[in-house]
Amino acid sequence: MKTLLLKKQEVSRLISMKEVIETVEEAYKAFNSQQVVQPGYVEIHLPTPRGEIDFKLGYYKTNEVISMKASSGGFPNNPAEHGVPSGMGTILLFDARSCALVCVMDGSLITGLRTGAAGAVSVKVLARKNARKVTSIGTGNQARMQIRAIHEVMKIEEIHAWDNHPETLSRYKADIESEFGIPVVMAHSKKEAVEQADILVTTTRGKGSLVEADWVKPGTHIVAIGTDTQGKQELAPEIFRNARIVNDSMAQCIEKGETWHPLHHNIITQADIHAEIGEILLGQKPGRENDEETTIFDSTGMAIQDNTTSSRIYRNAIAGNTGTAFEFFQ
Repeated sequence: MKTLLLKKQEVSRLISMKEVIETVEEAYKAFNSQQVVQPGYVEIHLPTPRGEIDFKLGYYKTNEVISMKASSGGFPNNPAEHGVPSGMGTILLFDARSCALVCVMDGSLITGLRTGAAGAVSVKVLARKNARKVTSIGTGNQARMQIRAIHEVMKIEEIHAWDNHPETLSRYKADIESEFGIPVVMAHSKKEAVEQADILVTTTRGKGSLVEADWVKPGTHIVAIGTDTQGKQELAPEIFRNARIVNDSMAQCIEKGETWHPLHHNIITQADIHAEIGEILLGQKPGRENDEETTIFDSTGMAIQDNTTSSRIYRNAIAGNTGTAFEFFQ
């Protein structure tokens, strides 16, 4: 059996954002249909100035694929000292019928794509139908990916953005306006940006609350992306009080996600978590029920998203005769 090797440039040509949104929806539905085996992910924090590396493993019974992704971040000296990016990802795909390794692919782009798509899926089921303004707290690569994905599922008329690095904010404005023609308003403060939001997206590596409860207007949908390990935080816990709270994986979110903070402060209990998003997509629980409620999607990222997305890329590569094949077992 041959193993296929896919480089980053090849991966980027093998899937569209529309397809990624489809694969993420598939992942969420599969997770809540008992079609997924997904152990808790493992993280290793390395000594400063190095960062962390995470390992996510998942088995999808429907496609008979086991995926394993290693993703690292926060290695600022990598480009100068080692000639590699400060953050990287690699995905291995195994045929679950034999456990043979069928594909090795760059995973850094996939992480960004499927995380962006997750936000878009939540917008489809939780945002107000008349939502038009998006606020982005944080203007890095994932903030751009969120706009690319949300743009696929709704008409964005205006973006309000804030970042604590003015030069990063200026680049974001130029890039988004050039790519989409959507006007970007550079906010003078977080409060000013948040108050404008129909949809609020947070994509930082925050270590404390960046968004206060009284800034959030009724009817806002919040896409909380940045908190995926203990110690990170973007939202004031009080925002969760009386909000409709939706997790990607409740087990992960109550331990490592934004949801941990209001639980820890006794603002909510687990019973106050409305649903996992797959339950809403499957019609097992309702999404938004009125235009006044605040909805929160807490996304920690799941192995099954990597599985369905990388499997689609692999199938597209086989169909398009793309990549380099090699033999492990000769």
